Amino acid sequence: MDFPGKIAVMGGGSWATAIAKLLLQNCESITWYMRRDDRIEEFKRNNHNPAYLTNVEFDTKRINFSSDINQVCQECDTLIFVTPSPYFKDHLAKLTVDISKKSIVSAVKGIVPDENELISTYMVKKYGIERDRMLVISGPCHAEEVALNRPSYLTVGGHDIEYAEKFAKCVSGKNTHTITSTDIDGIEYAAVLKNVYAIAAGIVHGAKMGDNFAAMLVANAIREMERFVDIVAPLPRQICDSVYLGDLLVTSYSRFSRNHNFGSLIGKGYSVTAAKMEMEQIAEGYYGTRCIHEINKQYDVSMPILNGVYDILYHRQNAEKAIRKMAETFI
Repeated sequence: MDFPGKIAVMGGGSWATAIAKLLLQNCESITWYMRRDDRIEEFKRNNHNPAYLTNVEFDTKRINFSSDINQVCQECDTLIFVTPSPYFKDHLAKLTVDISKKSIVSAVKGIVPDENELISTYMVKKYGIERDRMLVISGPCHAEEVALNRPSYLTVGGHDIEYAEKFAKCVSGKNTHTITSTDIDGIEYAAVLKNVYAIAAGIVHGAKMGDNFAAMLVANAIREMERFVDIVAPLPRQICDSVYLGDLLVTSYSRFSRNHNFGSLIGKGYSVTAAKMEMEQIAEGYYGTRCIHEINKQYDVSMPILNGVYDILYHRQNAEKAIRKMAETFI
């Protein structure tokens, strides 16, 4: 069987919808796993996802929908997991078939909660996935801009660069440019950290602390990201590459950024609980902050921005005071 073989998208949210759109530019058909049969039926009737990116039209004749995770994993060769990280384990709870010989692509921009492990590490340990058959996909790329056919950029990471390059062709297109990398762990950690820093940038925006301050925050955030990633995933890398700095910038500033918007609510005076309730979609940086904070207990990397966001979210410290305290470390 030639890679990627039969491809399945595992998830029904906005990022899953964007990836499905990209795949169907290059693939004759895909399988699409969604948990809810009612959503599938509505999708088939209206030719678009009823809940996310509803302006994106699909030829549903080219999509094999299923709510049976075991059937999908049994029949397909490449499984692209696109679910919010806090629910990742729950989404796989019904999985009973052996997927150890499958190719896995993680589009999950987070860490497995409780385990405090990267998705790729968790999949290798839990399901016996071969490391060379494990890929990750990251930005800078917002699902909403894919839907609007705006120029978008993706990085596909994998230990086997040939696998990464083959999959990159599946999601490349006129408006979608792909880059490949062997830095799979660094890409995953950066995808978590940029959400944390976007919350901080959102707080600065909501509190009306100004663009000058926001620029200093992001400049120091990329330094902090570099310190951490170089320790936990030591590989040669250029931190100014798009998958690190580019993804941090777009997540920190874009109106489509859920993490920025979540932080903005907190900066405006919302409690953390009220801000979570106000959000229509999950802000993964809330969970990623705790995960990275726990992981860093092993490494003790200097991370004043992460620690400040952690204190705001989990110790209920005053947001503006915590931001100003972390600013004392800025250079």
